[in-house]
Amino acid sequence: MSKALTLLGFARKAGKLAVGTAAATDALKRKKAHLAITASDISEKSSKEIRFLCEKNGINFIKPELNTYDITQAIGTRAGIIAVLDEGFARAIAENL
Repeated sequence: MSKALTLLGFARKAGKLAVGTAAATDALKRKKAHLAITASDISEKSSKEIRFLCEKNGINFIKPELNTYDITQAIGTRAGIIAVLDEGFARAIAENL
């Protein structure tokens, strides 16, 4: 799991993450994302909305055993919902979660 968190940090530095509900939702609707990740401690309603957008647009969705604090530590910005915009990062992160 720590490798996935490291990869999230690299993706953030490379500008390949949409961080937060609004940015992630926009990326999912415009089919710019390749993976959506929600923290385990966000509301079920928010998680369902992201999952629905992913299913509708054929984008992978993961809700790992990471809480908001874990994701925040990895990317340096408080967030419980993120979308990965790069296919290579998305594949590597999904394999390690």
